[in-house]
Amino acid sequence: MINYKYDMIVQIRFDVEGINYFSSQTCRKIRAMNTKTQFAPSPTGNFIRTIIQEDIDAGRVPGKVVTRFPPEPNGYLHIGHAKSICLNFGLAEEFGGECNLRFDDTNPAKEDQEYVDAIKEDVQWLGFQWAGDVHYASSYFDQFYDWAIHLIKQGKAYVCDLTPEQASEYRGWATKPGKDSPFRNRSVEENLSLLEKMQQGDFDEGFCVLRAKIDMASPNMNMRDPILYRIRKESHHQTGDKWCIYPSYDFAHGQEDAIEGITHSICTLEFQDHRPLYEWFTENLPVPSKPKQYEFGRLNINYTVTSKRKLKQLVDEDIVAGWNDPRMPTISGMRRRGYTVAAIRSFCDGLAVAKTDGVVDIAQLEFEIRNDLNANAARAMCVLNPLKVSITNAPESVEWLEVANHPQQEAMGKRSLPFTKNIYIDASDFSEDTSLSRKKFKRLVIGDYVRLRGAYVIKADDVIKNDKGEVIEIIASLVPDTIGQNPPPEMKPRGVIHWVSVTEGKEVELRLYDRLFLAEAPGKETDNYLDDVNPDSIKVIKAFAEPSIVNCDPETVFQFEREGYFVSDRYDHSVDTPVFNLTIGLRDTSKK
Repeated sequence: MINYKYDMIVQIRFDVEGINYFSSQTCRKIRAMNTKTQFAPSPTGNFIRTIIQEDIDAGRVPGKVVTRFPPEPNGYLHIGHAKSICLNFGLAEEFGGECNLRFDDTNPAKEDQEYVDAIKEDVQWLGFQWAGDVHYASSYFDQFYDWAIHLIKQGKAYVCDLTPEQASEYRGWATKPGKDSPFRNRSVEENLSLLEKMQQGDFDEGFCVLRAKIDMASPNMNMRDPILYRIRKESHHQTGDKWCIYPSYDFAHGQEDAIEGITHSICTLEFQDHRPLYEWFTENLPVPSKPKQYEFGRLNINYTVTSKRKLKQLVDEDIVAGWNDPRMPTISGMRRRGYTVAAIRSFCDGLAVAKTDGVVDIAQLEFEIRNDLNANAARAMCVLNPLKVSITNAPESVEWLEVANHPQQEAMGKRSLPFTKNIYIDASDFSEDTSLSRKKFKRLVIGDYVRLRGAYVIKADDVIKNDKGEVIEIIASLVPDTIGQNPPPEMKPRGVIHWVSVTEGKEVELRLYDRLFLAEAPGKETDNYLDDVNPDSIKVIKAFAEPSIVNCDPETVFQFEREGYFVSDRYDHSVDTPVFNLTIGLRDTSKK
């Protein structure tokens, strides 16, 4: 057992089992090393795993274990969904079973094919593959309609004409029983006729609904004659205009599981009070199997919102640049920011699967990102705040240096780095204050030495200033024969700094991302989560980078030495317009 400590969190984890520019092939190789990770079952507490094992041992699973991941296609998936994906697909893999991908597409007014396509892409990017074809609730609409007729014929469903306001009044309160609708005792024939008229589009939206006849005095509000069908005159992304009535999520959910032979229907805790209704439907309908529902605590992360409604508001009000904005907690946003599959899955697998909700510190996710990228991201140099250095005794021609792509990963190979007479260093790496001790300032000072990463030791001899007295250029000299060699003791460098050739370096656009929210619990203090949006969550600058990285493919992650981890943008990066997004800093610099 190994303890990893990050920031204020301690997590117990278990151990499991040529010299050239970065060509496209090299970039793909580096990126592949980031994603080809073998994922072992998580050792973290998981009560659902225990249930499945007990069911298998007791013979309650006659065939194979079948789970499902059932998103509603009304938005992009977020980090909370990533936990559910890892759980459902992971358990199926662990027990040699299957996991279905099923879209619960029962509300066409809020759904779109864009969301369907994005969700499928996210699941596959995370390294999972669903069993067989993609499933849709809409594929079962004919069967649902037949089952609605079945409930009417059994005297267990009726068409109700109450307005939404009246229905709310009749429903009662949590501490007050409801009362029966005046339409509850319609005859079977009348209900069948009305349902057919609903289906044919004879009524306007909101005119009536089909309800189950259960118990208006039930202490569980979900059992007080819930809605089975409502009129929605909306075109559906899968069925077109075939239907103008659509089943409720609750009516579809259990029956979908039954049709697909799901053995373990895993939901988050908000569906716990819906389980009696889930079971009422499967008991009162001639379903082909009797699945069981189990609930676990959903994933909540501080400094983040995961409500689809809130995420959609961020998109609709242009607070972010879309669902895949790198500041968003969506899977596509995290991917665009450079978060790796290995890190996300390690984070999700390290979370307990419990029967209570909780809040996870975002530092735990950030730890996984840094841990993975530190081991697998190729190194490169990029100067964010350039200050020119002219080296008087450097040759006029370009000198090509051999530099390792990663200090511990020989398999990543080496690259050629151009060293020239004029270079850029970061302005923060120079000071005119010669009184600064070497311990306090391990960078370049007039009259002292510093090593250029992968190159020579240089000495700052003089500076050139503008009319405002600002240093605009450093005059320096190099110490010969110090590439890979130590200089004489009297020339010992203060430290090591990064640099880029002025003539051979490339200008790149850097998008520096920070947390989208400043508050640990957005909206808790102000009642409006938008009040806690960080106005400085993105800063776009021009920087200078070594030429090798410009040739990389989109979605290639680098550690820009001494700056942070950056990824070439999935959509905007090209050789002609190189764009890199800040994935995460080398260490946590956020203010707690």
